[in-house]
Amino acid sequence: MPAEPNVRNNSWKLEDAKARFSEVVRRARSEGPQHVTVRGRDSVVVISTEELKKLTKIETRAPFVEFMEGLGLDKLPLERDVDRGREIDL
Repeated sequence: MPAEPNVRNNSWKLEDAKARFSEVVRRARSEGPQHVTVRGRDSVVVISTEELKKLTKIETRAPFVEFMEGLGLDKLPLERDVDRGREIDL
């Protein structure tokens, strides 16, 4: 029988993860990410779809014009003197 995973950090050796894949998936859904090691080194992480959705959530952004209009810049006093350029001797 394969060894128990390292419960402290939810780490599985590849051969144990393969033999008990259903349990790896169950624990990923109930306990969080499950780390799989190959030759003693971290290799992959099994996570639930809910966790993946949280990590890859794309925030919708307002179009640029709406964003600029939403800043309230129309309330700023933006007056300036008429600038006719400078005189240059030719």
